[in-house]
Amino acid sequence: MSIVQEFKEFAVKGNVVDMAVGVIIGTAFGKIVSSFVTDVVMPPIGVLIGGVDFSKLAFTLLDATATAPAVVISYGKFIQTVVDFTIIAAVIFMVIKGINSLKKKAEAAPATPAAPPAQEVLLTEIRDLLKK
Repeated sequence: MSIVQEFKEFAVKGNVVDMAVGVIIGTAFGKIVSSFVTDVVMPPIGVLIGGVDFSKLAFTLLDATATAPAVVISYGKFIQTVVDFTIIAAVIFMVIKGINSLKKKAEAAPATPAAPPAQEVLLTEIRDLLKK
């Protein structure tokens, strides 16, 4: 088997394609959540705290000079990232919890009895006729 053929078999397996789709959707979802946190959640929190813009919160270690930029610890961006992560984790938790509850409902649903095979039905009819 050639390397190209082996790679083709690997690349078109369902799991690899599903994983690729998941990564792409996850990336897009991450951008949506980041925008939600930055543009919707953090401004009201900033207002409640006293008009603070979290993205601009920073601690300057060394002021800028003519030849070098300032050395800054941007802890506000870190706070936003932690809030992003918390929201993403909560949403993923809820989705997984919902999927698991659907699986439990599907497993708990009683299976409808299958019709007996034709041979068994015929033998039952013969038995009933012999009883008469």
